[in-house]
Formats: sequence, C-alpha cells, structure tokens
Amino acid sequence: MTSVAQAGMAEAHAAPHDHDTRDRIRAIVGSSSGNLVEWFDFYAYAFTALYFSSSFFGFVAQSDQTTQLLYSAAVFAIGFLMRPVGGWLFGWIADRYGRKTSMMISVLMMCAGSLAIGCLPTYATIGIAAPILLLLFRMLQGLSVGGEYGTAATYMSEVAVPGRRGFFGSFQYVTLIGGQLLASLVIVLLELFLSEAEMRAWGWRVPFFIGAGAAVIAFYLRRSLTETTSETTRARKEAGSLAAVFRQHPGAFLTVIGYTAGGSLIFYTFTTYMQKYLVNTAHMPKETANVVMTAVLFTYMCLQPPFGALSDRIGRKNSMLLFGGLATLCTVPLLHAIGSVQSPIMAYFLITAALAIVSFYTSISGLVKAEMFPAEVRALGVGLSYALANAIFGGSAEAVALKFKEMGYETWFFWYVTGMCAISFATAVFGLQKHPTYLRGHEIH
Repeated sequence: MTSVAQAGMAEAHAAPHDHDTRDRIRAIVGSSSGNLVEWFDFYAYAFTALYFSSSFFGFVAQSDQTTQLLYSAAVFAIGFLMRPVGGWLFGWIADRYGRKTSMMISVLMMCAGSLAIGCLPTYATIGIAAPILLLLFRMLQGLSVGGEYGTAATYMSEVAVPGRRGFFGSFQYVTLIGGQLLASLVIVLLELFLSEAEMRAWGWRVPFFIGAGAAVIAFYLRRSLTETTSETTRARKEAGSLAAVFRQHPGAFLTVIGYTAGGSLIFYTFTTYMQKYLVNTAHMPKETANVVMTAVLFTYMCLQPPFGALSDRIGRKNSMLLFGGLATLCTVPLLHAIGSVQSPIMAYFLITAALAIVSFYTSISGLVKAEMFPAEVRALGVGLSYALANAIFGGSAEAVALKFKEMGYETWFFWYVTGMCAISFATAVFGLQKHPTYLRGHEIH
C-alpha cells in the first residue's frame, strides 16, 4: 500500500471512532442495518419479477415467459447503469461531508424508490407508461445502491477492530445477502398464503411496502452513527476529487474493476439469476425454487464471517487467488449440473458449493478495495470503480444469460462467467503486488 494510503487509514482511525470493541461492533450493526434494508429493497424486484413481469410487459405474448423475464431483467440491468453515478455522487458526499450523511441520504432514496414501485399501476391500467415508470424508479434505486456500497465498505473498514478486519468487514455481505434472504423469505411466506393469481394481481407489491417501511427505521438507526472522518480530512483539496483518484490511484482503481468484473458477475449468477435458472432451465416449480434459494442464501450468509476471518490469517491476496482460481475451474461443470438437477436437495448442495467459492471474494470484497485508497478519496474510489464494473458485468448477468438462452446457446453464458473469473484471478496475481502491506492481511494503519 502506498504511504499516502497508510497515512489516510491512520488518520481515519485517529478520528472519533477510536473506541473499544463494543463501540465498534455497535457501529458495524448500525451501518449494517441500512445496508440490509437497501439490498432487501433492491432484490425485492429480482425475486418478484416472476410474478409482475406479465403485468408490466403486457405487449409481450403471455405464453412467452422467457421474453417477459428478459424485459424485466433488462430493466434490472439498466438500474445498474445508475450505480456509477451513485458511486460518484455518494462517494463525493461521503468524502467531502462525511460517511454518515451519505448513508442517511442513500437509504431515504431507496425508501422512495421502493414505495413508488409498490404503488405503480400496471400496463393494463396506464399502458406503456407502466414499464417506463418502472424503469425510472429502478434507476432511482440503482442510484441509491450505487452510493451505498462504497460508503458502507469504507465505513465498516474504518470502524473494524484491528487484527480482525476481515472478520468484521465480512458483515457487509452478511447484510447484503441478508437483504436477499429476507426478500426471498417474504416471497416464500406470501406463496404459502396467497394463490398464484393473487401473487400476480397484488401480492408481489407487499415486499416493496415492507422495504419502504424498514428503510425509515434504518434511517433513524443511522442517525446515531459516529462519523469516522475528521474535519481536516474532509477539508482537504483532494477530498471527493475524481481527478485525485485517477491521477494518484489509477492502479487501485483498475484493480477494483478487475476484481469486481468476475466477482459481481458470478455473484449475481448464483444468487438473483439462479432462481430463474432453476425454473426456466431445470424446470423446477417456482415455489420449490424459492425454498431452495432461501436455504442457499441463509447458508451463504453464514459463510461470510468464517471466510472473512480466514483472510485475516492467510491474507487478502490468497483469498482472492482461491476465489479466482476455483471459480475459473468450477463454474462450467457446476452450471451444467444445476441445469439438469432433479432433486431440490441436490440443487441446494450444488449452488451452495458454488457460493462457497464466491465467499472467498464476497467476505472481503469491500475491505480489500477500501484498503487501497486513502481516507480523503476512499468512498469515491471504492464506490465508483466498483459501480462501473458492477453495472457492466453484474447488472447484466440475468439479461445476458436469458439472451443466450433465447438464442439457443445457453452454455455460452457459462463460459462468459468463467472468462471473467479468470480476469479476476489474473488481477489477484498481478494487480496487488504494489500493495504488500495488506497482501498478508495486515491492518489499515
């Protein structure tokens, strides 16, 4: 790590959050609550798309489920295109005006987007305006989530307990996956009490209302957080400066992109897209697929702290090497096996095996990126570089997979994921050699 990055981290830890372990844990929990709500709201869309796609894309034949899902996935992907804007905007706010301010604004914005989607009329009521408004509200959510990742990753890295930074940093993905899990669990519960007709008519709206209400609670929890940057840091000329990021830290910026390209793509492949893959390719009933994915996501969430703690022992680089290497070797056979699986139990074990590999990345994703930048541009550097790669590769995962399937070349997607994971592996081999202080799992001092 460069001396300026070391100095920035040292200054961040000299700021008001230099408390005992209990205070740091309280800060992690406070910031995580908003992170969980943000991702619950965001993934509510992905998990309800099977029910509302026909309501908003009524211009597509009702029998053509793949095309309807493709349109809904395209809206999901376009929402991701707002993430770089959110990464820049909220990163600038976090570096210039404080992490706490940025996180409070982002969760309120997510609340507004979720509430709007929950109230949105369908194609049968307002015609083509329905999918257009759906797109606009998804863009608002994308803007919010784009700002959430970099700021939350930065905040958690700055309040984490020295010596256990990988373990505590892993809770960013615990809450991210927890948001997915809760969204999936809500759908499972709704399916137990509502018929498919009721789910398509109005049941799909319930998760959006739940998310909007939870966002209000998260906003008040975040108001109690301690700011981790000093006024001196925020007043620096470089604070929140895009020019400073590109001029002084281009290697770190490109390294984050290299990691995120493969990491985000395979993450969304085996989480949000996997529900549709089980239904559309393995021909598993919707209800069964939702139960499988709920069990998978719970297991995956529980894997994050142990994998984060492992990185404290073996180093961030070794964790990333294991992720990139295993993902490159195993993605194709795992996707082939899942696509032909008959047993829900076997589907659970196969998807969990894939996500265990992904855990080498996700458990330290925010931390390994935050360790590359000094305090005055940390949120911006992490948020923008992550959001760019995530928008291009992660947000498009479902749309690309469904397009290949529509064309009759579904297995091409398997190799596409493999290729991007190989890039992440190459990044781990070559991209971090200039940052030796954290390759061995050292602290952010």
